[in-house]
Amino acid sequence: MDKASLIGIILGVLAVGIGMVFKGVSPVALVNPAAILIILVGTAGAVTIAFPMNEIKKVPQLFGILFKETKIISIEELIPMFTDWATVARKEGLLALEAKVSEIDDEFLRNGLSMAVDGQSAEFIRDVMTEEIEAMEERHQASAAIFTQAGTYAPTLGVLGAVVGLIAALGNMADTEALGHAIAGAFIATLLGIFTGYVLWHPFANKLKRKSMVEAKVRYIMIEGVLSVLEGQAPRAIEQKLLTYLSIKDRQKVMSEGEVING
Repeated sequence: MDKASLIGIILGVLAVGIGMVFKGVSPVALVNPAAILIILVGTAGAVTIAFPMNEIKKVPQLFGILFKETKIISIEELIPMFTDWATVARKEGLLALEAKVSEIDDEFLRNGLSMAVDGQSAEFIRDVMTEEIEAMEERHQASAAIFTQAGTYAPTLGVLGAVVGLIAALGNMADTEALGHAIAGAFIATLLGIFTGYVLWHPFANKLKRKSMVEAKVRYIMIEGVLSVLEGQAPRAIEQKLLTYLSIKDRQKVMSEGEVING
């Protein structure tokens, strides 16, 4: 599970709940069926209008991505993998890596190495793999846009809910005490709209974009690794090239682990 997403939601709810208590407002006031209906169902309706159904159907899957750790090979795991392949390729030739292809779990990397073993040119491999990454990024951007738009619609629907509540409140001004409660209730919709928009939907969109960026970065590194092996570069040269993608701290850690293994 992606603990950051869960912790963030808990902190957001606690911040609003405890803040309301400090301001002398009971959190029970948030239990407003009309406001919840306008914000949640209204936002869902607006998003459904804005996007085609084939993209809306992916929303449950997107929630899974938000709350699950992305399973992707890390750069630290790729470095020894490519240096090992480079060693085999320089000693026995690229065809010797054919047995390694079936051992790769990542489909993108498996296809890249398979093209190298099949004798495809470096330019062809780079083009194919780059186009695949760009297509992936386009899909991810479209998915994140759903939450971005939800974050835009929700606060506006909150204002709409407040207006509806005020209309109902001003329709019966005889009871001033009831009028005060009605006006306070009207602004619950605004609160829920702003909360869901800026504590849930916009951060969800940003999380999806960040995960997409990380995945794309790792895949671009895979391209460099595959092409380096194809070009017959020395294992040490490949290692130095891929280490540049790591922070100094992580770089030193990988190098120290490599020294332990070699030693």
